[in-house]
Amino acid sequence: MARAQQEAPDGWTVPRTPWGDPDLRAIWNNATITPLERPGALADQAFLSDEEAAELERLAVERVNQANAPSEVRTEPLPVGGNVGAYNSFWTDQRTSVVGTQRTSIITYPENGRLPVLTDAARERIASAETRRLADARDGRVPADGPEDMGLSERCLWYRGIPTIPTGYNNNFHFFQTPEMVIILQEHIHDLRIIALDGRPHLPEAIRQFAGSSRGHWEGDTLVVETTNLRQPFIRRWARPEHSLSRGDMTEATRVVERFTRVGPDTLDVTFTVEDPGTWVEPWEGALPMTRTDGPIFEFACHEGNYGMFNMMAGSRAEEAEGQ
Repeated sequence: MARAQQEAPDGWTVPRTPWGDPDLRAIWNNATITPLERPGALADQAFLSDEEAAELERLAVERVNQANAPSEVRTEPLPVGGNVGAYNSFWTDQRTSVVGTQRTSIITYPENGRLPVLTDAARERIASAETRRLADARDGRVPADGPEDMGLSERCLWYRGIPTIPTGYNNNFHFFQTPEMVIILQEHIHDLRIIALDGRPHLPEAIRQFAGSSRGHWEGDTLVVETTNLRQPFIRRWARPEHSLSRGDMTEATRVVERFTRVGPDTLDVTFTVEDPGTWVEPWEGALPMTRTDGPIFEFACHEGNYGMFNMMAGSRAEEAEGQ
């Protein structure tokens, strides 16, 4: 049966830190096959039945097994400049489960499970020549002027955005706590969030960070975190339909409120609200429970092995020299 929220096991109580706060210290994973937005074919269906959830998970396992089958041996060379492909299945997070609540989407509001309508200003911004130029540079259709034209993830600076939506790999998060701080270390590019609990104000408006300015407090057993001051805010999606939520799509007026509640020994309930009046006509909300994992968190060597960025820049300069 579908559940509106995760339920604590009978007799289970929230563990506490030595100083008395709810203990979130663990490695958590948010990988799921549940999409950010509800598929249009499901219309107003907010939850999957047990049978529907089981079938989706069966199909996911089938896809994983197919992807893990031995690859065909290439006998003919690719044409010059041809697509050589990317990571195979070995490198991906082989997700096979829907969220425990069996929701049809991570988005819980609007009630159709989809992102709100874009504002007129957002439509103009996304269609602007500058946004299109950046998209063309990132996708290799035109030479990049410099590394700033490339995505933050290609530059090994910041990958997921806030809130964090599951992507193809490294969906692990290590939570650390002190009485004054909660620190979240993400395995992917080792993105780090430092959440102050001591009542300090947000950073001045003019100071912007990729991880923003996060301030938290406890409401009972729930950690409430407000994040503002985001620089180039975006939300990464592994499969991006019409709303890419990439660089240029969101504004620096973005404000995110997250709520973290441990509801079982292995489950961390996470809900969030995203406000960006420069992009959407109303706020939107989501729920994405995390599951405890034994880990470990692996080193993500990005800057250390980022020869791709050097090669992309060298290719752009070569194209310019040839007058392309």
